[in-house]
Amino acid sequence: MSAKRLPETTAHVRITRQSWQHGFLEGDVSAGDFEWHFEWYFRRGELSVKPSQGRALIKEPLGRFLEKQDYQLEPGGDYAFTIRAEL
Repeated sequence: MSAKRLPETTAHVRITRQSWQHGFLEGDVSAGDFEWHFEWYFRRGELSVKPSQGRALIKEPLGRFLEKQDYQLEPGGDYAFTIRAEL
């Protein structure tokens, strides 16, 4: 019996701005044919993702990625993570 593989999509993240003083990180994320802009206010635990199309698919995995990698993320940096869905 072979195990069925879950679909995967690589999400690409670019950090465009950050302010540790204000607890803020901003950037762009793309996956499949979708592209979004995000603003993360990490001290308040608020993540805003725009536009709304496809947002439900990226917001939770993006939030987990940002929380896990927060101190390693720098403006101008390009990062990637895997989503267990096909976008």
